[in-house]
Amino acid sequence: MSSTSEVGHAKNVANFQELIGYCTAYGTAYNPSKTALQLTSLNTLLASAKTELTNVTTAKNTFDTVTGDRQVAFEPLKSLATKVYNSISVTDATEQTLADAKTINNKLQGKRANPTSQSPNPDNQVSVSRQSYDSLTENFSSLLDLVSSIPSYTPNEADLNTTSLTTFRDNLQTANTNVINAEVAYSNARISRDNILYSKDSGLVEIAMDVKNYVKSVFGATSPQYKQVSGIKFTSRNN
Repeated sequence: MSSTSEVGHAKNVANFQELIGYCTAYGTAYNPSKTALQLTSLNTLLASAKTELTNVTTAKNTFDTVTGDRQVAFEPLKSLATKVYNSISVTDATEQTLADAKTINNKLQGKRANPTSQSPNPDNQVSVSRQSYDSLTENFSSLLDLVSSIPSYTPNEADLNTTSLTTFRDNLQTANTNVINAEVAYSNARISRDNILYSKDSGLVEIAMDVKNYVKSVFGATSPQYKQVSGIKFTSRNN
């Protein structure tokens, strides 16, 4: 989803903690007038950043879990749709109804012209995948509506009756909705994290740069103290 490595965000936070450690060790010599650079503020920012990283990890894990659950839920769809079509074919359904059922089944069996794995943009992959699942759910609902309109559609097979098909359709909708909700939560968690880490002036990375400059101004550009902090690297957001 995000083009910036999660490891890079965590490294920024870990390095910020190291920076605070040096500043704390300087004792009373580290005494900036700017509130945002004071140790209390730095530690508060560090705590917030750690929380945001945890929130992103939690949201991603949830997203991955429900995405897997959706794949499992949709796995029987194509074979089940074919069985339903074959069952319709031995009813008293009209030729037009049979033709409609065949059209719906063909849609359910079809493959995307451009598989999501070929998309260079991860966000586009998610979008195309979501649309595909939405379409599958919609088409299966159409198939369910069609069989419900056929009086002679009374299969003895438990998995093919309208009650079972309705339950299956509902499970598809629930699985797809869970992924959509998890995707929103994951996206929002990343936005919140990025605000803490990369906001102009108040973000962790810019604050870290200001801290380095303050240490430089207090101890001097060639001081051992500045050498301690100047090599601590922070990377800006790439996405």
